[in-house]
Amino acid sequence: MIGLIDCNNFYVSCERAFQPRLEGVPVGVLSNNDGCVIARSNELKALGVEMGTPAFELKTLLRQHRIELLSSNYELYGDMSARVQQVLEEYSAGVEPYSIDEMFVRFDGFAPEQMHAHAQELFTKVRRFTHIPVSVGIAPTRTLAKLANRAAKKIPIYGGVCVLSAGSAESEALLQQVSLGDVWGVGRRLVERLGLLGMQTAWDLAQAEPKQIRQRFSVTQERTCLELKGVPCIEMNDPWEARQRIMTSRSFGRLTDNRQEIHQAIRQYAQRSAEKLRAQDSVVRAVYVFLKTNRHRPDLPQYSPSAIVELPQPTDDSRDILHAASQAFDAIYRSRYLFMKAGVMLIDLVDANRQQLSLLDTPESRADRERNDRLMATLDNLNRRMGRGTVTFGRPSPGAAWHLRCANRTPRWTTRWDELPKVR
Repeated sequence: MIGLIDCNNFYVSCERAFQPRLEGVPVGVLSNNDGCVIARSNELKALGVEMGTPAFELKTLLRQHRIELLSSNYELYGDMSARVQQVLEEYSAGVEPYSIDEMFVRFDGFAPEQMHAHAQELFTKVRRFTHIPVSVGIAPTRTLAKLANRAAKKIPIYGGVCVLSAGSAESEALLQQVSLGDVWGVGRRLVERLGLLGMQTAWDLAQAEPKQIRQRFSVTQERTCLELKGVPCIEMNDPWEARQRIMTSRSFGRLTDNRQEIHQAIRQYAQRSAEKLRAQDSVVRAVYVFLKTNRHRPDLPQYSPSAIVELPQPTDDSRDILHAASQAFDAIYRSRYLFMKAGVMLIDLVDANRQQLSLLDTPESRADRERNDRLMATLDNLNRRMGRGTVTFGRPSPGAAWHLRCANRTPRWTTRWDELPKVR
């Protein structure tokens, strides 16, 4: 059996965990630069606010209701997600993160008759230890677990926990109620094509012949069909598998042509990318840097350049990566353009433990490399213990244009010493 644990209204729940005053209040979390609504409490949904609603369109509603609009606080959300995962790992056979607020959980070795009681325990433990409310769906396959989770969340009788067995009357009844558009992996266009064959519900697809589904559509849809029958055939990618590219990119808080400010942004992004590189134990051979103007402003000159700088040898040293990023920036920056976005991508990555050593290596060069490795490890350790950005190569100017607009961001309660809650 496999479970799907979904954190309810996750971003809002993270905010409420540290601010009980937000309970029962319509709360919305805004995207980068406070642009539009990306997370809503149930109370805000009840007022008719849709996902993606621009913040400026809510001015009238703000005057009529006590609504809280908060800037996104991704450092807090990421840490709370890790805490939820830590709880799940203590009470399961393994966790496979699917997104920041959803995790598949394996229940190898658990007796079927114990499953509901164990799911209820998970439901209670996560809420008690993290203050994050969750929905728990358990079934023989990932696709059915998704549907079980949906039922746990939307059907009050389940109380947040739904356990399905393949072929049971309960599973059949649920599949008959679920439209094809609500099945994991079935997109809008596929719904239309399946509709031409008379299929309207998840039950209709579950009753189809898998080989015919493969012939008419694809192997992916054949797997979905089999999963709905209770046959496991979808595996998740290894969450710890090293990425082949690492990119850090942000839109600026406002348009700018200030060379120093944009260079600072590039340096910040390069440092963050280097941290990610070391975290997955890789080294990089080349650094890619790009800038973008605002293509939605035809009244302004347009220029979106990029450049790649190859490194002398594969490295994970922030200093080498910063130097390469600065070289690329110098090659593409032009003063007469207003830029709205920049990014740094590390490309051509290799496993640090499998890279080929140079025939020109000497005892001195090996000693330098070991010393640099210790320096980077110390830097990462300090930033993990004391909060990201405690030790950096250079300090960004306060109020620079590239800083995100986040006028209503709450403190990063769990990762910054200077933002810890204070008891009065």
